[in-house]
Amino acid sequence: MQIIKRNIDLKVDDSLMRVYIASPKTPGVYPAIIFYSDIYQLGSPMIRLINYLAGFGYIVAAPEIFHRIEPVGSVIEPDDIGRMRGNDDACRTLVAEYDSDIQAMIDFLKAENSVSQIGTLGFCIGGHLAFRAAFHNEIKAGVCCYPTGIPSGKLGKGVADSIHRVGEIAGEMLLIFGTLDPHIPEADRITLLEALSQGEVSHQVLMYEAEHTFMRDDGYRYDSVAATAAWGEIITFLGCLS
Repeated sequence: MQIIKRNIDLKVDDSLMRVYIASPKTPGVYPAIIFYSDIYQLGSPMIRLINYLAGFGYIVAAPEIFHRIEPVGSVIEPDDIGRMRGNDDACRTLVAEYDSDIQAMIDFLKAENSVSQIGTLGFCIGGHLAFRAAFHNEIKAGVCCYPTGIPSGKLGKGVADSIHRVGEIAGEMLLIFGTLDPHIPEADRITLLEALSQGEVSHQVLMYEAEHTFMRDDGYRYDSVAATAAWGEIITFLGCLS
């Protein structure tokens, strides 16, 4: 399916949040996905994934997660300096500010006549943000790819209460992990999955013998076989929004 691309701006707490949107070229009503990047924001690897997903018949809307700190359009390079910069941006953003951004995205998509149901998908810190987005009843499906910091509450400035709010999730959830990922050790995976079970959240779990960020195609940890398999599962899972 061919797609069209555009950028819009949303005002959140007096900050301009750029949102990149990729959607099917053929006019119609489609499910929407709120797409959350990793700490490097919307560089080429993330844009490729957004466009890829849109081609399956989704309106994919990706906000810049550090818009209160970084200039509009900023892309953080995925090197040592960039990692420090991205992690610092994350730590300087209040958890309540992330939540305000989530609400703004949901409100925007609810107002769009071309949107049917809403889901969310994210990577790394974005996986944690997608998890928090799923606390909203409007989110019917959530995909969290190697989400960091959920059991520990590490997300931004302050401690995130994500692990304690699992019971608020009403939609379907898909969690994807790399078993070689030191940022999400087995103990954290167990804690998270037990919380989902105890909260009676309908969820699926995929484990790949892969490292952190194994779905990002510009890094040495990229695993094309695991990433391709994961995307096949994601597309099938998101079919519940159709």
